Amino acid sequence: MYSKTIVFGAVAGAAAIACSLFAGNVAAKDYKVTVAIHVSTKGLDLSQPADVQTFYTRLKNAAWVACTRGNRADLVPADNVPACYEKALGGAIRSASVPMLTQVYLANHTLQQAVALGITVPAQIAAK
Repeated sequence: MYSKTIVFGAVAGAAAIACSLFAGNVAAKDYKVTVAIHVSTKGLDLSQPADVQTFYTRLKNAAWVACTRGNRADLVPADNVPACYEKALGGAIRSASVPMLTQVYLANHTLQQAVALGITVPAQIAAK
């Protein structure tokens, strides 16, 4: 079994935050491979909507790469790429804990999907 991980740099040089999920079995079941993709916030102000959207796009791209090719030709893609992608993206959103980023996520996902992945939804959004 191997895991897919997205790691992104937090604002103002704080420690990197990681999310991981188990994506499926590889041929050699005794080996666990972690794919870590660093997604930078460098040059972004996550209090600005345009920068939050840029960061969300970076996270989506990293989730896709982690669940498909992992930037390594010798890794087997996840058995269920869409599920892996959603878990990786949701885990990154949850780990970031940036309300505006959660709002961008919810523009493309349901409240139920967010809750299922453990994403904290701001009260004013949950009430809608």
